[in-house]
Amino acid sequence: MRAAEKPEIAALPIFAEMDPEQRERIFANAFLQVFPPALKLFDVGQKPDFLHILVDGLVELYTSNGDRTTTMAIMRPVRSFILAAAYTDQPYLMSARTLTASRILMIPCALIREAIDNDRALMQAAMKELSFGFRYFVRALTDMKLRQSVERLGNYLLVESDERGGAFQFDIPIEKRTLASLLGMTPENLSRAFSALGSHGVNIEGSVVQIVDRGKLAAFAKPDAFPTNDIASLGL
Repeated sequence: MRAAEKPEIAALPIFAEMDPEQRERIFANAFLQVFPPALKLFDVGQKPDFLHILVDGLVELYTSNGDRTTTMAIMRPVRSFILAAAYTDQPYLMSARTLTASRILMIPCALIREAIDNDRALMQAAMKELSFGFRYFVRALTDMKLRQSVERLGNYLLVESDERGGAFQFDIPIEKRTLASLLGMTPENLSRAFSALGSHGVNIEGSVVQIVDRGKLAAFAKPDAFPTNDIASLGL
């Protein structure tokens, strides 16, 4: 990591409250790299060498079974992935690849484990990261079990709107085939779901979404009664 990059990285939530000496030790052994789109970062079953922290860009976490592949999460800045595997030194349960050009900080796992054990502030930050991850997957599982496919899409659009301060028009940040996989749908079903949302206050043209009647969409999609910004930050 170049000296000029350190102040920006030191200000990230996971590092901000750390002991400066511990933080400098991490930075001295970490790598901050820019990766191109569609680059695989690691595979299911691989033992982790690094904790990855997404500083800029988008990363897809996904898994496969035979010829079937499904998107598990879309990571947005600034989040670590996958901390549970890095800390426990267990094989990854998901693969990861970049969706856009992405700037990623990589910290050797042995070093981050030692730092977490010895720095209270980093330990607390790590607990928050793990908590966010747990809550994300509870919400994702609830979404899959309790909502029909069109409702899941409607809820996704409401969260995307909230992520942008309640914007009524925005671009879908990922390809539609990736969105379909994230929501547990086929691309064909996603296309039909977008058409169905036309009667629930949504217009779409290409990747541009316009929510023309938010109240109508919310009445249909029934967003979570207790929304939390940790879920939005993880991309769902």
